[in-house]
Amino acid sequence: MKGARDRLWGRWRPALLFNHAGLCRIKIMSLLCLFFVALVVISRAASFMGWRHRLDSPQSLSRHRYTVLINTWKRNDLLKKTVAHYAQCNGVDAIRVVWSEPDPPSDSLYSELSQSVASSNVHEKHQKISFQFDTHDKDDLNNRFKPLKGLHTDAIFSIDDDVVVPCALLEFSFSAWLTAPDSMVGFVPRMHWIESMNHAGEEEKYTYGGWWSVWWMGSYSMILSKAAFVHHKYFELYTHQMPASIRHYVREARNCEDIAMSFLVANATSAPPLWVKGRLFEIGSTGISSLQGHSEHRTQCVNHFVSVYGYMPLVASHVKVVDARNQWLW
Repeated sequence: MKGARDRLWGRWRPALLFNHAGLCRIKIMSLLCLFFVALVVISRAASFMGWRHRLDSPQSLSRHRYTVLINTWKRNDLLKKTVAHYAQCNGVDAIRVVWSEPDPPSDSLYSELSQSVASSNVHEKHQKISFQFDTHDKDDLNNRFKPLKGLHTDAIFSIDDDVVVPCALLEFSFSAWLTAPDSMVGFVPRMHWIESMNHAGEEEKYTYGGWWSVWWMGSYSMILSKAAFVHHKYFELYTHQMPASIRHYVREARNCEDIAMSFLVANATSAPPLWVKGRLFEIGSTGISSLQGHSEHRTQCVNHFVSVYGYMPLVASHVKVVDARNQWLW
């Protein structure tokens, strides 16, 4: 009896296996058909609703590109290097140079920099980078935040002429800024620390914390404009609505315009800035930060700005934006 069942099963088993495989193929083909039908419907709907048109519009493209604003002072050799570098970055719409020297830029310098930008081959025809100088008659650190005429982007990447940010890192930081366009987003964090508490009606005193205090404590409340993304609207606020006494202080002290911008943005948003972690390359050897007493002067700036605002607007944060693709450990 058992032998008969085995013979019967042996006769039907190939047919059963064939039917099972056929059903699997039918199911797979059905799923593929449904997938392609859904893809066609979605693409037709996108075209019908106008989504594709909006994504490809010049206005949308400008919002997803940025202007590089380079602050320079009598370092043409460094300026040439930085302009040539940023002309290679894909998201750049324009390169502008803040020029506050007594003499205007020479024709030969303008020609050399323009050709350097024009020779960049990484951009398509409709994404050519424009270049120009923004010249100012007076030597004033406030010039770096003067509103820019003919601007085509919301985002401005403020950078010093001796700082080079790799293009991949710059694109990554821009994507971070797009998630928080009202914030300052950049690479150089600093912190304010309470030096003395308020007692008997006295004002609180603060200390300016440099990089080592940020590294040690893991907190920051400012992003310096030597390498930071900022919305162009803050240039209008800085020049026309921020207390004039702060601009006067910056002009006379020849320092702290970056702290003034951090105060302005924090006062407008009541939120902290955003620090993007990444390696920068400083190609210069001199600057304001190298002068003796720099930290003490910065501390004076912080306390003066607090007295003007009537309170401390800076907000501390522990958040860092890190590109996980470059990390060994998740």
